[in-house]
Amino acid sequence: MFVFLALPALLAIPVWGVAVVVKFVSVVLPGRRADWSLDLVRWCAAMAAAAAVGLYVLGLGAVQLSAHESESGASSSPAPSCRDADVDDSTLQHLVGHRASYVPLRFDCVLDDGTTYPSSSGYAWLNGLTAAFGVTAGVLVVPVGTSFVTRRVALRAAAPAAPPFSSGVTSELPGRHGK
Repeated sequence: MFVFLALPALLAIPVWGVAVVVKFVSVVLPGRRADWSLDLVRWCAAMAAAAAVGLYVLGLGAVQLSAHESESGASSSPAPSCRDADVDDSTLQHLVGHRASYVPLRFDCVLDDGTTYPSSSGYAWLNGLTAAFGVTAGVLVVPVGTSFVTRRVALRAAAPAAPPFSSGVTSELPGRHGK
């Protein structure tokens, strides 16, 4: 299932890159709005979150594809990802299985003594980049939330005080000021 999600994520990465470049060019050019900095922080937080989600979905697809290859078809055992890893032939002779993990992303090859080795170093990169983009999005959201609360407090303080609620009926009608 995740393999089908990985393809759109893979196709979205160039679109994401173009959007980032266009946004940064628009920041450099003159004629920005007065609140461009807050808008830029919001936009960067959203792009960092999108990158984290995209990379994680891409990694889910890679793990699922490796798991699928190792569980179906001819020549599926030991896992093709484990056979293709950069290990020597003596290690491959002790290969007995594999272990897939989705949090963190990894596909490990299990040896007969219980030790494991990663099928690819790419999962470490995906996990690191996903975490970095996720933390970046979280860090950027804090100033946006803080500025929102600060602006709301400032607007409330600047608003004129409302007259106290009066439950009695006034004797004067609007527009009639004495005779």
